[in-house]
Amino acid sequence: MRRLIELALDEDLGRGDVTTAVTVGRRETHATAIMNTRSHISVAGVDVAAAVFTLVDPRIVIDRHAGDGDRLEPGAKILVARGPAAEILMAERTALNFVQRLSGVATLARRYADAIAGTPCKVVDTRKTTPGFRVLEKAAVLAGGCGNHRFDLGSGVLIKDNHIVACGGVEAAVSRARREAPHPLRIECEVTNLVELDQALGAGADVVLLDNMTPAEVRVAAARAHAHGQGRSVLVEVSGGITLATVRDYAEAGADLISVGALTHSAPAVDIGLDFV
Repeated sequence: MRRLIELALDEDLGRGDVTTAVTVGRRETHATAIMNTRSHISVAGVDVAAAVFTLVDPRIVIDRHAGDGDRLEPGAKILVARGPAAEILMAERTALNFVQRLSGVATLARRYADAIAGTPCKVVDTRKTTPGFRVLEKAAVLAGGCGNHRFDLGSGVLIKDNHIVACGGVEAAVSRARREAPHPLRIECEVTNLVELDQALGAGADVVLLDNMTPAEVRVAAARAHAHGQGRSVLVEVSGGITLATVRDYAEAGADLISVGALTHSAPAVDIGLDFV
């Protein structure tokens, strides 16, 4: 987090803040600034925003009025910053950029979590994250009530279409993975039809990823995968173009997990402001 904040501050303050310098200057003018939301949100990134202010100047005192995961109404306070006016102004945009972006992820995640409420299914993110922001964006997904998939390529075995082509087929890829993978890691394999599903299950896949199937197709495939377990748990993940309008259909079709890249790659920033009082 500190490395990201320092990079962002260097991006914004590398040549100084000329506007603040020629207006407020570095006089001992103190200010109180309130950060609040202007829309309905699930907030995330509060600690990051607070850290921005204190890294710019440790004399800035932060009072948190909300925590990650809180649902806020328009006008609700997120935090209050008190301290040197010039330094608060220097930190303002960077702090807002972090909390607006991360709250956008949390807010979208909350909408997906609410859409499947009451089912045993869980919506999870993907590795389609902003470069460098993965840990923060995945924390925001959790704050919004969804779950995390792999954090990196070392987190688990996920055999996808290009692995299958390179290995010569689903059965060959899964069988090789079962021989070679470290024993604590489950083997997940992407499949696009029932033939590939049977091959993956027959070779011993622990998790099957049903890619770009309709809810009706998922219902058949999920029932087959769950029945195949015979005492061991075979998880069914679904992915591919799933939206808020369709996510519940997939959850009710028998998916254990639904991976949605849009949680991070398409979450719009929310409207949050910082005002001197």
